[in-house]
Amino acid sequence: MKFLRGMLDKVEPMFLEGGKLERLYPLYEAADTFLYTPPDRAKGLTHVRDGLDLKRTMIFVVLSLIPCIYMALWNTGYQANLQIAAGAAPVADFHESLFEMTGLEHNPDSWISNMILGAIFFLPVYIVTMTVGGTIELIFSIVRKHEINEGFLVSGMLFPLILPPTIPLWQVAVGIGFGVLVGKEVFGGTGKNFLNPALTARAFLYFSYATDMTGDKAWTAVSPDGFSGATTLGVVASSPVGTTMQDAMAQVDGHGVTWLGAFMGWIQGSMGETSVLACLLGAAFLIATGIGSWRIMLSCVIGAVATSFLLMGVAGAFDVSNPLLLGMSPWWHLVIGGFAFGTVFMATDPVSAAMTTTGKWFYGILIGVMTILIRSVGTAFPEGIMLAILFGNVMAPLIDYFVLQANINRRKARYAT
Repeated sequence: MKFLRGMLDKVEPMFLEGGKLERLYPLYEAADTFLYTPPDRAKGLTHVRDGLDLKRTMIFVVLSLIPCIYMALWNTGYQANLQIAAGAAPVADFHESLFEMTGLEHNPDSWISNMILGAIFFLPVYIVTMTVGGTIELIFSIVRKHEINEGFLVSGMLFPLILPPTIPLWQVAVGIGFGVLVGKEVFGGTGKNFLNPALTARAFLYFSYATDMTGDKAWTAVSPDGFSGATTLGVVASSPVGTTMQDAMAQVDGHGVTWLGAFMGWIQGSMGETSVLACLLGAAFLIATGIGSWRIMLSCVIGAVATSFLLMGVAGAFDVSNPLLLGMSPWWHLVIGGFAFGTVFMATDPVSAAMTTTGKWFYGILIGVMTILIRSVGTAFPEGIMLAILFGNVMAPLIDYFVLQANINRRKARYAT
């Protein structure tokens, strides 16, 4: 390690002001601070010292995503192997070629087969995301002459986890490029964006390439020829009038879905957001380290549960195309789709979420309510959580404004008396 430290110190003058590689200083600074603690420290008694800087905050968020990353690898491979074992054809591209090189068989009962196949689909998406998004971050850092912020470490990990395994890699590049450029950099970069960059990227792909993002053939990594496998929400939303929840669940994957299976994440969906258990483990880590807001998480659940209970009571009074989804019980709403993942990792984004303590409660409840309304009343978007969080991001500054104004008015009234 001393050798590496010495090498970095030796080349540092080349990147400082006046050096030959001055414009590439953000790249050197990113590598140096990633490997070692930043050398510049506040001195004196006028500063509050805290070892939890931006880099460590972002690394903690990435660590909290480890259970979801594991499920992205295992469940992606499991769902593909399950369908291939049942007669579906493997994808006829480089994914299958790489898998054949391992000498493994498509066996859903094999942990290593599931993990390897899942990694073959997940890692290319992650590499493209980090390459394209990181390059854009570097370019803006050079132009603005400031350090590369670690915020993209989180966005670059979240984005692959909320994509289907069959997403074309060029769409991954276009999507993350849009998310970083329009969702963050045009507003000044990390800390100044009012929209979650990863969700902005996904929303762009969702509306621009709907077939690849929402079609029934997108959620399982097998050949689309002769295969159709909608997500749980997609099956429920498209069920005809009179279908029971049990019959609808029996249609998913062709072998049925139980509540426990949905809670554990053994269902089709985006690669890393199917498991509620994995999300809960991540939530516990974020709350224990003080990174994630438990108020936002809890209020999202309260808003969703209250709204779904209300709609269950009045389901018969509405003439909608998806009556089964309108009357779905709260315990099903909480375990299917990306509600848990969005609540834990997206809604709690400290930059785009509400800042005030009271505002976090209103912000979370708004997201929970909007999620269920979009799912149950809206006919085109059975998922709901993505649009609900983006709507909450837009409303967060207004929520904080009214909370602060109420505090100011209350203090004025107190001192006036």
